[in-house]
Amino acid sequence: MARELLALQVIPGKVLRISASDGRVDTFVEEAGDGPDGIFVDSRTAYWTTMGEPLTDPRVSGEEGQDFSRRNGGVHAVDLDGGARRDVVPPGAVTTGKQLTGDGAGTLYWGDREGHRVSRVRVDGGGLTDLVVNPAADGVMAECVGVAADPARGFLYWTQKGPAKGGRGRILRAGLEIPPGETAADRSDVEVLWDGLPEPIDLHLDGDRLYWTDRGAPPSGNTLNRAPVPEPGGRGQDPEILADGFAEAIGLAVDREEGVAYVSDLGGSLRAVPLPDGLAAGRAPYTLAAPGHPLTGLCLLPGGS
Repeated sequence: MARELLALQVIPGKVLRISASDGRVDTFVEEAGDGPDGIFVDSRTAYWTTMGEPLTDPRVSGEEGQDFSRRNGGVHAVDLDGGARRDVVPPGAVTTGKQLTGDGAGTLYWGDREGHRVSRVRVDGGGLTDLVVNPAADGVMAECVGVAADPARGFLYWTQKGPAKGGRGRILRAGLEIPPGETAADRSDVEVLWDGLPEPIDLHLDGDRLYWTDRGAPPSGNTLNRAPVPEPGGRGQDPEILADGFAEAIGLAVDREEGVAYVSDLGGSLRAVPLPDGLAAGRAPYTLAAPGHPLTGLCLLPGGS
C-alpha cells in the first residue's frame, strides 16, 4: 500500500495527509489549534504539539515580531479512524510545544522552546514530567526544539538552536531517566555532541545515525544532515549534508524501507530526498507537495493506515 505522511500546516493550524506516491494533499484535522509544530503516530492515534498563540508586535515583521513566551501550548490527539480532537496535555501546561516523538510504548516526548525544557507524558495524559530544564536567564541559547528518543539504549537527544542564523546551535544527549538524586535542572549526564551548528531544528534517529534539519544560514544551513551517533563520551563527526536550498527547513521523516527522507519547510513545500545508500540512490531531491502554507512537523503513517 502506498505510503502516506502527516504534515502540520502552522497557519492556519491544520493536520494534512499527504500521499508519498503522488503528493496528493487532504485535510485530516481542520482545526489543529494555534501553531501546531510536532507530530507523532502511535497505535493508530496521531498526537501533535501546539506552540500557542503569540503576542504580536505590529511594528516588527516576521517571526521577530512574535512573542511565544506565554504558557499556552499543549499536546493533542485524534484517532486515525476518526473522532473528535482531544487534549493529552491541555493548553497552558506547555509554553511552546515543538517537535514531538515517542517510544512506541505509550510515552511521548517533546521540546518546549520558550519553556527551555524537554518533557514527557504518557499518552493518557498522566505522568507529565520535565526531563531537562535549562536556565531561563540563558534566553535563546537555552531553547529546546527537536527531540529523539532511543529507549533501547536509554538515551534522549535534543537540539538547542541558538539565535536565528547564529551558528551557535547544539545537539545534546542525556539519559531517558534523570540520575538518582538529581533534577531536570541539574543533571550530570548531559553531553554536547555537536556545537557551532547553524540552527538545528528537528531530529530523527535511525539505527546508529542521527538525521536533522537545519534552518540556519547557507551553506551549512537550510539543509538536511546526518551523522553517526557518537559513543558515550564522544563528540559528533562533521555531518553529511544530504540536501540544501530549503526555505526554512523544519519537519523531518525518514523512510528507511524506501530509502527516502522527507523535509517540510516554512516556504510551504514538502521535499523528498533520496538517500545515497537507499533504493532510490542517485535520484535528485524533488518537491513532493507544495500546499502553499508554512509547514512544520512531519511523520510517516504506519503502512496500511
